[in-house]
Amino acid sequence: MSTPRILIAGLRGGSGKTIVSLGLVAAWRKRGYRVAPFKKGPDYIDAAWLSRTAERPCRNLDLFLMSPETVVRSFVTAAEGADVAVIEGNRGLYDGMDARGTYSTAELAKLLDAPVVLAVDCTKSSRTVAASVLGCQKLDPQVDIRGVILNQTAGPRHDAVLREAVEGDCGVPVLGAVARMPQQLFPERHLGLVPPQEHEQQTHSIRRVAELAEQYLDLDALRDLARQAPPLQLREKPALSEEPAKPAAVRIGVFRDEAFQFYYPENLEALAREGAGVVEVSPLRDAGLPDVDALYIGGGFPETLAPALAANESFRDSLRRAIERGMPVYAECGGAVFLGRKLLYHEREYAMAGVLPVDFLFHQKLQGHGYAVLETVENNPFYAVGETLRGHEFHYTCIEPSAAEGLTFAFKVRRGYGFDGRRDGLCRYNVLACYTHVHALGTESWAPSLIRAAKRFRSCA
Repeated sequence: MSTPRILIAGLRGGSGKTIVSLGLVAAWRKRGYRVAPFKKGPDYIDAAWLSRTAERPCRNLDLFLMSPETVVRSFVTAAEGADVAVIEGNRGLYDGMDARGTYSTAELAKLLDAPVVLAVDCTKSSRTVAASVLGCQKLDPQVDIRGVILNQTAGPRHDAVLREAVEGDCGVPVLGAVARMPQQLFPERHLGLVPPQEHEQQTHSIRRVAELAEQYLDLDALRDLARQAPPLQLREKPALSEEPAKPAAVRIGVFRDEAFQFYYPENLEALAREGAGVVEVSPLRDAGLPDVDALYIGGGFPETLAPALAANESFRDSLRRAIERGMPVYAECGGAVFLGRKLLYHEREYAMAGVLPVDFLFHQKLQGHGYAVLETVENNPFYAVGETLRGHEFHYTCIEPSAAEGLTFAFKVRRGYGFDGRRDGLCRYNVLACYTHVHALGTESWAPSLIRAAKRFRSCA
């Protein structure tokens, strides 16, 4: 496999990787290239913006959630037919789970033989930028750092000093210098960027970031660099997308609207491949739950859309009745919050579905953030006792710790926070509500378990 590819990394989070990556994708799309976008790590929102900009699903590549072989297969499969692949890193180039940078962007770059371009925030810096780049080069010479993009530069004189320092001391070209922008094209809030589903001027922002890339980046040099990536060696194993899909035997509803939007494409594809007809459901707009055999409720922003969710009483009533009849539900993070009795957000209370006997509180500080490891310790509709899961969590909500007493949780938390620092996977009826998100390529039992639960319910209905 020899698709041209390039990886955009940074020295830290917030260094400009997303703007640069989106700009590259948008500008190359404008030139007529087919661009395959990828995001290192479990992030949903950056991936959503990359998907929207590329007009092609962005795939997450994560060495904690899936094996190296699976990461390579996923990349090769998704990049097939593209003219160029853009991989956005996460956090700093060498930042991982520990002091050795395990599962870092650097490790992904080496695995994929991807040329690395560092996006560096140059605010109030000059030659120190060169020192930082040089440190990245020396720390692991196997990481192929091939260029630098200067970000947040203060003007032509600042640009000139930075270019001379970086190219003279580091021996790599400066492939762009992005001036400080007075306006925020992609505003942020508590989970990162405002997602495209809620961004009122998404088309304008994508068009503008393409113009910025054309103005400030050396697009031809970056394209030439991407072409220099060596062929990837792939072990002989059928790509997931090439496996024949089973005939649709059950209908699985998936909440998808502005409130619920955190889904990996591979999860939905895995459901379809295992024999599910996927039915999109909107708890914001639908008057009632359609005829489905199971539900998959992903994460999102039930807190920011809480007034509208609470106002749709007919939908909440129909959902509660279906669950009380035994319909299986797999809910992650925001989906779990929606299944509670109420949500307390900014000193106001909003009625939720009332399925789980708990209230959720929104905090100003993160309650759980990072990779999670769960051990299945209780019977539940989807996982076998003894099964270990890897996932990630990112949430500002929680329940009162005292409220967790007397409830049944499927998982013991080996790493992470879950509901109370000890447990995750609240069970009631045929519902499993988790703060931890899983990826279907890393948790291969996930999709088949939903299909089996849906078939059991359908046979009894």
